[in-house]
Amino acid sequence: MGEDGPVRKKVWLGVSISMGLSFSFVVLLVLGTYMIASRATSGGSTGDVQLAEGTVPAAYVGLVRKHGNRCPAINPALLAAQLYQESGWNPKAVSPANARGLAQFIPGTWAAYGVDGDGDGDRDIWDPADAIPSAAAYDCALAKYVKHVPGDPTANMLASYNAGSYAVVKYRGVPPYNETQNYVQRITTLAKSFAAPKRPVAASRQAAAAIYFAQRQLGKPYLWGGNGTAADGGRFDCSGLTKAAYASVDIELPRVANDQWNAGPHPSRDELQPGDLVFFAYDLRDPRSIHHVGIYVGGGKMINAPYTGAVIRYDPIDTPDYIGATRVTKDGAKALPGPRDGEA
Repeated sequence: MGEDGPVRKKVWLGVSISMGLSFSFVVLLVLGTYMIASRATSGGSTGDVQLAEGTVPAAYVGLVRKHGNRCPAINPALLAAQLYQESGWNPKAVSPANARGLAQFIPGTWAAYGVDGDGDGDRDIWDPADAIPSAAAYDCALAKYVKHVPGDPTANMLASYNAGSYAVVKYRGVPPYNETQNYVQRITTLAKSFAAPKRPVAASRQAAAAIYFAQRQLGKPYLWGGNGTAADGGRFDCSGLTKAAYASVDIELPRVANDQWNAGPHPSRDELQPGDLVFFAYDLRDPRSIHHVGIYVGGGKMINAPYTGAVIRYDPIDTPDYIGATRVTKDGAKALPGPRDGEA
């Protein structure tokens, strides 16, 4: 649904098209665009990692861009991934371990690493203008502490954040702890969903099967909260449909549309390919306001479960509330955080 609707915390941080569109046509369309994209993705420019448009709430974009370049071990997309992982952009978040604010600092760590980011004379753990620069400062302090350790500086910094710098020094790199190794993988993968692509985004090989699943649901009545179960009469709401379509190809998406937004990189409108998830928001500057999702099938159309009283159908995507798209990847979906405290 859209807005229908390790336990351990780290130290801080409607126009329709013909219902006769055949599966074979979609397969050819997907495979064709895959081959084109494969040729287009050879090469690409280098340079600093930039944020993809619409991935960070507008209120925080400037802060993340500025402080995400504080030291070489971090970049804006990585910092955004950490903040999203910790709090989901909620500046009032509090964890069971008393981690507080957007960056989820515990008070003791805040006392050592919190900074007065906005220069107003205080260090406020609840103020994103202080919390975001403090998060970057803490990352960079960890990176500096382990700078002589062999391996990738960013991976070593993230491992220090999760397991402590001592463990990284001791093992001369990411320590052999499953939790820490998974954390490093999760954040570096999640960061890709916040980064502006430097070249056309790789096509999805699962797209045709996901579309086929969605096509088989055409004509079913919408059900708010519907997951397609027998109890639901096989009916879906918008994100229930997209979740089930990708589950049919062994990719597990979150239940809520605005969480599905970060399940992979974000192609531009002119790079859309069949199988991409397309999203719609009340505020195009804030992904937290995403309220609807569909599956793109080409030609400016999507399959979606629109609203109560309607059926699953084809609709155009070019509406005033279109915020963008996500090309779902299995790794990207796995990297997403689970439900936070207070979420279903």
